[in-house]
Amino acid sequence: MIRLLWMILSAPMVAQPVPTVDHHRSIPSVSTRSPSSSVCAQDPRLRRGIKLHFANSDVQLDSPLHVERLKRIFRGANQHHMAIVIHLRASISKERPYGAPQARVFLQELLPLTPDVVVQVAHLAGSGSGVDDPAADEVMGVLAEAVEKHDPRTRQLWFDVTAVAKDVSPARALRIVTTLRQVGLDRILYGSDGAIRGNRTAEAWAAFRRLPLTEAEFIQIAGNVAP
Repeated sequence: MIRLLWMILSAPMVAQPVPTVDHHRSIPSVSTRSPSSSVCAQDPRLRRGIKLHFANSDVQLDSPLHVERLKRIFRGANQHHMAIVIHLRASISKERPYGAPQARVFLQELLPLTPDVVVQVAHLAGSGSGVDDPAADEVMGVLAEAVEKHDPRTRQLWFDVTAVAKDVSPARALRIVTTLRQVGLDRILYGSDGAIRGNRTAEAWAAFRRLPLTEAEFIQIAGNVAP
């Protein structure tokens, strides 16, 4: 897999690939320093998809400049048939705004630009830490409601449960399950995240299996593959 650090605030530059291990489906996930995706689309190692990490790149959906640059990326991804995996959670360390208003920007201004490609929201819109995150819950509330109402902008919207179940409280586990069922189990993708100590593949799956889902629901999620 390939990940490119994407600094959306920086001036356009030639992106430099940095090899790393990624999860999700076997698509090269990419972030770019340039708002253009055409260069990535021409590279056979990168052309399957783009990975965006808002917190690491300090992307803010409150910023008109950032949103305009994101629109260029989303349009380019759709044009070149490149899936998008997106860490939507804004920076926690910098205390960036994150909640329903930001979710509505994503839903209303960005998702309409990708009608032909999958957009996968990582970690159920959180940080993947397993801790309570009311802001992420608020974002997922907006998106889950839109999916539940069959909003056409969510037709290609998927969610992954990577690292959302590690060391969660019973109350948190129940909220996660409620959200998954609201979205629909057919839109949920499983991932284990980085295989570090305490989160190796078997450990991550065991943590996920502790959620109060039915056996049939676990089987469905395990077998889901994005289009």
